Order: sequence, then C-alpha cells, then structure tokens
Amino acid sequence: MEETWRWFGPADDISLEEIRQTGATGIVTALHEIPYGEVWPEEAIRERQATIARAGLTWSVVESLPVHENVKRGAGDLDRIFGNYRTSLRNLARCGIRTVCYNFMPVLDWTRTALAHPLPTGATALRFDAVLHAAFDVLMLERPGAEAEHDPGVLERARRWFARATQADKDALLATIMAGLPGAYDRYDIPGLKAVLASYAGIDAATLKAHLARFLREVVPAAEEVGVRLCIHPDDPPRPLLGLPRIVSTHADLADIVGAVPSRANGITFCTGSLGAGAANDVPAMARALAPHVAFAHLRNVRKEPDGSFYEADHLDGDVDMPAVVAALLAEEARRKAAGEADWRIPFRPDHGHQMLSDFGRRTHPGYTLIGRLRGLAELRGVVAGLSHRPAR
Repeated sequence: MEETWRWFGPADDISLEEIRQTGATGIVTALHEIPYGEVWPEEAIRERQATIARAGLTWSVVESLPVHENVKRGAGDLDRIFGNYRTSLRNLARCGIRTVCYNFMPVLDWTRTALAHPLPTGATALRFDAVLHAAFDVLMLERPGAEAEHDPGVLERARRWFARATQADKDALLATIMAGLPGAYDRYDIPGLKAVLASYAGIDAATLKAHLARFLREVVPAAEEVGVRLCIHPDDPPRPLLGLPRIVSTHADLADIVGAVPSRANGITFCTGSLGAGAANDVPAMARALAPHVAFAHLRNVRKEPDGSFYEADHLDGDVDMPAVVAALLAEEARRKAAGEADWRIPFRPDHGHQMLSDFGRRTHPGYTLIGRLRGLAELRGVVAGLSHRPAR
C-alpha cells in the first residue's frame, strides 16, 4: 500500500520537508484556492505538482475536486459545471494524476462539536457530541421539526446545556461546526446557515441520490476515457444532519453508488472513521465486500457511545478492527497485481491524528496535526508490515 499524507498546499503549517521525514511518499492535496465549479487549469496543476516533486514527493491523490453545491441541489447551470469538472479531470490525467477523491455531503463537510476533546494521555481529539448537536439544531438554529429527529433523552440534556451556556459557548459551538475541512469556503452565522439550509427544502434522500446518479452519468465516462478513478468519500458522520439527507453512509449506499454507473472509474474512498461512526456498519465486512471498488483509503478509528456521540481514538484502539480492514485491502492489492493491473497499489493515509507533543501551539488544520498523524502512520505501517511478512524458509 502506498503511504500518503494530506497537505493543504503552500499555506499549510506543515511543510513538505517535514512530510518527507514521516516516510510517506505520496501527497494528497488539492487546488483549494480555485472556486468550486471552476476549471483546474493544467498550468496550475503542473505548478503545484512541481512544488511537490522538488521536495522528493509525488502528488498521488487529489482530495478533493469539489462538487459544486448546485449539483447536489440539482439547480442552476449544471451543463457548465459538469463540463468544467470533465475538463479538470482531463487536465489532471494529462499531468499523470489519476486518483480523485470527492464527496457528496450537502452544505457541511465533516462535522464535529469539539476540536480539542481532552484525552487521559494529555492529547486532544476531535469529537462529535450528540447532545451539543441537538442543542445547536433545536435551540440555536431553531430548525422546524428538529425536535422529532433527536432522542428525547439527548434532547433533555441539550436543553440543560443550553440553559447554562454563555454566548461565548454558543459562538464556539457554531465556529466548531463550521470548521470541517475541506468543506466549502463559506462560513455561516445562524441566519446565513438557515438560508442555505432553506435552499435544500424538498430535497430528501431519494432526490439527493438522483442528483448524485446524474453527476456520475455526466462525469464517469470522461474519467474512464482518461484513466482517472473517481472515489467518493463517505458521510462524516454517517447520519442526517440539520435536516440534510446523507446518502453515502452504509454498505447499501456504497453498493448503490458503484452500481449506478458501473465502471472502474466509479470507485470508493474507504474511510474507516466515517463508516466506523455508524453503529450498524461492520467495517471489516464492508472492506472485504467493497474492496474491488476501493481506489483510496483513509485509515483512522473512532470510539462510539450509546447516544450517537463518538470521538477520534488512536488508530489501532477504537471500535474498528483496523488489522482486519488492512488485511482486506492487502488481499485486494494481491488480486489486482496477479491480474496484471498496472496501478494495483491502494494509496492510504493516516487521518485525523490527535494533537500531542509539539503539535500544541502549531496552527494546523483541525485533525491534521504532524505528530498525531505521524504516530498513526507508524502504527499503520507496522500493521501492513506484519500482515505482509513472509517468514524466511
């Protein structure tokens, strides 16, 4: 498996020189400065690619080539947006970059309620708290009908939190919910968020699935033509949020997506953390069943709680049986190699590392620390080495 590392470009506080010292060889990045729906020019791609190459690394995966919000809503001049997306795929292929991650989460990307949840070790982790989510949805956003979508016990605890919360507490919760990366550039206040949510009125899960299927029909043939593998990222967390449907959350969802437009170019980013946050998801079984469609892997772990809350655990110490997942991906690599596939390796990256040691005080993106992810990468590297070991005869 190819070891890769998420890098947010020249503005990232973690340098390419530091990344090279982690042992990772591939970079996962994007042209974040280009607005959603616009073409990624070949010149800009090559310029970023050259910057990465000068550090002795390779741009292995695009994460993400974003899907414009109008595609998810099924509104506006979609022919232009689809055409631009196809052009960007062709430009990436001309530069030799052929793995492209994207997501189809409406409005928000990954969502948490705490960015520095304290752990017993003194490190901190990202956390999603069902109580705080309910407090935000029902009492701050005041979304009509929201009460019926939350467990009564969770809602009662949310009311108690809200009664004692200061304005600073509420402002911090809004800022945290808006902090998901690589989400949209927009950061909303409460009125702004209400307005954008209203733009999804009448869009249920079935409608959103139809919009995704249309997107796939429009872009997968172009990706297949130039040898690009598109790979959809699961919902994070895998549940409806703020009245917005989520359609990439379960085994059935992923099977429907790859079946909607059958093609090697229509694949999956297998994220063990996103899928692992779903109480009904058997992540190792999903890895085994969906392995032929996996083009990229995010390997991280979560620890779930009965009320739907979860936090980011150590990479090998959460609810997901990580060695079982890695074994499934290694078996798929072996199958591809035996079949003579040239690009048989599956790139993976450690994800959402804890903040620890010298990470404190650095201005890194939430979850994208240096030492925390380095620890995760080292642990995953050990799992891969152990499972791949063949004793000397």
